[in-house]
Amino acid sequence: MASGKESYLIVGAGVFGVSTAYYLIKKYPHASVTLVDRDAYDADSRVAASWDWNKVVRADYDDIVYCKLGLEAQDIFKSDPLWQPYYHETGLIWTCRDNFARNVIQNYKRLGRKSDIRAVTIEEARKLYGGLLDQADYTGVKDVLINPNAGWGAAGDSLRGITRKVIELGVRYEVAEVATLLLSEDGQCSGLITSEGRTIKATHTVICAGAYTPTLLERSAVNSGLPNVAAGFRLVAGGITTGMAKLDDESHPAYASMPVIFQGYTAKQGPFIGSLPPTPDSREMKWWGPTIFKNTREVLPGHYVSSPPAKPDYGQWEVSKRLKDDIKYANQVFYGEKTAHWPLSKFRICWDAFTTSGDFIISPHSASKGLYIATGGSFHGYKFFPVIGKYVVQMLEGQLSPELTTKWAWDRQRPDPVLSPDWPRFEMKDLLDPARTSKL
Repeated sequence: MASGKESYLIVGAGVFGVSTAYYLIKKYPHASVTLVDRDAYDADSRVAASWDWNKVVRADYDDIVYCKLGLEAQDIFKSDPLWQPYYHETGLIWTCRDNFARNVIQNYKRLGRKSDIRAVTIEEARKLYGGLLDQADYTGVKDVLINPNAGWGAAGDSLRGITRKVIELGVRYEVAEVATLLLSEDGQCSGLITSEGRTIKATHTVICAGAYTPTLLERSAVNSGLPNVAAGFRLVAGGITTGMAKLDDESHPAYASMPVIFQGYTAKQGPFIGSLPPTPDSREMKWWGPTIFKNTREVLPGHYVSSPPAKPDYGQWEVSKRLKDDIKYANQVFYGEKTAHWPLSKFRICWDAFTTSGDFIISPHSASKGLYIATGGSFHGYKFFPVIGKYVVQMLEGQLSPELTTKWAWDRQRPDPVLSPDWPRFEMKDLLDPARTSKL
């Protein structure tokens, strides 16, 4: 890889793409590395899942692989001057209706990590932070996980800041919508074609396109006549609603020092939901709702995949009443009547790529030489921003560990999605507001 003949084309400038560009240009300062994204990196609004007001940073996983990876990322957030400005360590509370808390604590012990992480009773949880969660819904809760060594990251700010850094280091940033991949008859990938018909070539094309990945691969498969290029069952685009309330002078003091809070559920009950502390500058407090949905549509004649709405901004600010009610519900199960009167000021639909296991895909594409996949964040990718690119580069060089090679493979056995609480189970069309009809 150090021969100087290699060039790298990264499709998608979110967490996976920017982190990959960072590690490539740091390792190979004279390499040709290009990021391509539909949005300018400093745009006021972007479609990347990682472009957000804030995202959770934690290592609380019952899967020890992600626990270890999360701790590695947190150490960088805390110690590296490039990342430190974006991290806020507030602590974490997680209501658990299964054995999650015990499994996380055991993982910390197995990894030899010293921490004040512990499980407490419901009665103890009600008294924490001045009774912050005394009206929370504890139905079915077995215990409550407390971890003071967790927090949140300023997601949009960090994405802008790190992208600016990689550009300073020599990465080229192209604003363009990718229409299809450039594939030969035998499956060799040599770059891409933009929606304007421009060709961009490279020896290595890395797809970090999040929710757009299944659509891009489907179109590329049809255009090339190579059906195995398509994502098929491996990746599905899914959406979830986030919302915020701006706290006034009366409400802010009680919540200013709150931790990140989760309501955890079993696979049968559904996905966990969260509440993030108010941002220091704008005093905006965030929730996300429990409804995760697909948007199955025709992306080419006769070809249907789940894909974000066909609008430049994915229609991310167009949120139906049903999905706004998701945020009201989330507010209620955390704080009860105490916050029910708060006006919710912002709503956004966030799109990402899901796998049935929640595992990322960081792998060569088995049907196309020169094509690599690094995506599948499944709504838990942001926290790994400081490290995930290191592992993508290891994959590109054939140096990824056997364990991660198997776990993140393009071709691997995948579990039934019914086992995943975070799998998109709804269709967006069923969650929209009724169409208005005029009366004459």
